[in-house]
Amino acid sequence: MAALALLLVLPTGGPAHAAGFDLDALMARLTQVRAGEATFVERREVFQNERGSPLALESSGRLSFAAPDTFVRETLKPRQERLAVQGNQLTMSQGGRSRTTTLDSVPEAVVIVEAIRGTLTGNRELLERLFVPRLSGEAARWTLELVPRDARLRGQVAQLRILGAQAQLREVQMTMSDGDRTQLRIEPVAP
Repeated sequence: MAALALLLVLPTGGPAHAAGFDLDALMARLTQVRAGEATFVERREVFQNERGSPLALESSGRLSFAAPDTFVRETLKPRQERLAVQGNQLTMSQGGRSRTTTLDSVPEAVVIVEAIRGTLTGNRELLERLFVPRLSGEAARWTLELVPRDARLRGQVAQLRILGAQAQLREVQMTMSDGDRTQLRIEPVAP
């Protein structure tokens, strides 16, 4: 579960809609990308108590995806961990240990994984089923805000913000209901 916590995107309106860039346009761009690899640096702020300052944790590694439903996150530093999702199968590995379960048996994982996987693959139906989304910006620089529809899940994950440019995800920001925050910066690897 610790690996999952480190993991760290609809009605539109305003300038994005006026400029001709809306959720349909974004999803159309994203569905054109069938696979990708990237490196990541993640900074996580964990609040130990109500009065203390947050503890900052940093990790880095590689991300990969292949449409329609495969997503892999390999953390290389500070320690090696691997989270792989294919369809509804979730496998978490650390050191010599590995655990496989169904993704839907870990509801908080569904929120995080499907926000990223759904955005990467341009799956509007999935995103709208799980989230109340809001898109802003333009094709060159956009932000997709996702709030979980399920009240119980909102009790854990308050909001996800996915920032991108054209058909690339560049950053995922996650705010937990307890105030913890995660920022995942993504740098695509050229094919």
